[in-house]
Amino acid sequence: MSIHLQRDLDAIRKDLLALAGLVETSIYKAVRALTERDIDLAREVIEGDALIDSEENHIDEECLKVLALHQPVAVDLRLIASAMMIVVDLERMGDLAEEIAERALHLSGRPPVPIPNDVISMTDLAITMVRQSLEAFIGVDSELARRIIRMDEGVNDINRRMIAHVVDQMRSNPALIEENLSLFSVVRCIERIADHATNIAEDVCYLVEGEIIRHKDRAEALARQLNRGTRVNP
Repeated sequence: MSIHLQRDLDAIRKDLLALAGLVETSIYKAVRALTERDIDLAREVIEGDALIDSEENHIDEECLKVLALHQPVAVDLRLIASAMMIVVDLERMGDLAEEIAERALHLSGRPPVPIPNDVISMTDLAITMVRQSLEAFIGVDSELARRIIRMDEGVNDINRRMIAHVVDQMRSNPALIEENLSLFSVVRCIERIADHATNIAEDVCYLVEGEIIRHKDRAEALARQLNRGTRVNP
């Protein structure tokens, strides 16, 4: 690998870490705005999404420059391909944080609705997955990436509990249906953030092993359940 290619790849890694930091902060602030009914913080998250979008464009441009100037092959080519997929997932996480902030703004003008502790636990787990997925990318660590993929089931467990909670709340207090629907939207956003972190972990497996595993585990689970004559849950 040439010195110039190594320098440009290092710069892309650094930019991805910086973008991930922006996204983590945005997610954290959005959920805090929700729990504390903080209008100013929610607006800060919404306004900050433009910077995340700008950084996404910058990293994409740098990846394209590396492809054009250095024509990388093998693992270096996979690194660029992975980086371009990862930046899309990070940008979408930023959009989801913005959506949470918008729900926080909406709820701030409505009657208070209790925010279960599971929302905080779910957020903490999702942010941990985001952070560690980037650590796996920088460290080229497929073992860590596969641990992150397994962590997603923990988020899904909380998600199922939260859905049941929201449904119970709407049944017991129909006057707060709109508020609970907003809470459901927030929970869905957090679950999607964890899904995007899982996507990044799968991209790391591709970078290290050269095999695309997105959807593979799902397909294998489907085959096993069909062989047992059982139905796959959506």
